[in-house]
Amino acid sequence: MRLENILALSKGSLLGDPSVSIFESVVFDPSKVKRGSFFVAYSPEDIAEALQNGAYGVMFDKPTQISDSEVAWIKVENIDSALKKLLRFYLLEKELQVFACDPITLSLSRMISTPANFCNVEGTMQEIWEKLWPLEKKSIVLFSPTLTDSDIFIEHSQLIRAQEKTITIIEQTLFETSFIHNDTFYERQMLSPFFIPYLEHLLFFFTFLRIPFQIRGFGKMAHFIPVFTNSRLESKEFGSSDRVVIFEPLLELIDEQIDFLDAQASWAKIIYLVPESMRSSLTIGVENIFFYRYSEEVLSILQSKVFHFALVGGVDKGILNPSRSSMKQLELDF
Repeated sequence: MRLENILALSKGSLLGDPSVSIFESVVFDPSKVKRGSFFVAYSPEDIAEALQNGAYGVMFDKPTQISDSEVAWIKVENIDSALKKLLRFYLLEKELQVFACDPITLSLSRMISTPANFCNVEGTMQEIWEKLWPLEKKSIVLFSPTLTDSDIFIEHSQLIRAQEKTITIIEQTLFETSFIHNDTFYERQMLSPFFIPYLEHLLFFFTFLRIPFQIRGFGKMAHFIPVFTNSRLESKEFGSSDRVVIFEPLLELIDEQIDFLDAQASWAKIIYLVPESMRSSLTIGVENIFFYRYSEEVLSILQSKVFHFALVGGVDKGILNPSRSSMKQLELDF
């Protein structure tokens, strides 16, 4: 990576008059710096170690003391913004095929084995850089605009979706599914049938683009999270009680999950707890929906109601942990 390109793309200011003009690598961990590295200093405290290990350049956005005039010191307004501009430029030559999807599909893709030329991207700017930078040319990238700034990529397409059903459900509960795909039987997968349509589109996407994949089993999803509890809201083992609190952090999914629960558990007593900000957007009967302004209100509502399933939107499942029951009040952004 050339110094002149870094300066032009990042809009950074070069401090000093270094003789160096090119860097061997971009490094975020000072312990991994080698002679010739360009070090990105999120924390000024890491700079001394990076210099000791041979960094030729340092990017920073916080007050920093310039200690070596031979090093290229580049001050930027914001490191994340600067890295995004650099990455956008350097990804051009990789000719990546980039596809956008929803957060659930992205989460499912991380649970399926795929080759190195397929990459799913999410996380901090540093994590995104470290995933995308080593990719080979013409690799395939999947990301969610909900989680990752799409401006990182020059262009992207929407996920290719299945036009017909390719998954046959053999047996299901609200939180487990046994199904067949391509004549392979997957028994008692820890995957709610709620996620099956998303999985169907993902597997079709892999097949359409000829990306080899292997389903080894599904872990815990970060959506539609079931916590089995007793009457005191104490967490119990999976499947060991008939009182389940389901947490969904992404409010955009609440409507779809309400429809799913109404269809799949019509026999059950179901209540819904959502932020006050959603009052005008939901049309379900007032007898089973409750609005809260603060996360602490959720516990009070759950403790005062009788239910088989309670769907809670916008609150972390940690509120059921007694050690966190005194968490600070958090007013929702309306």
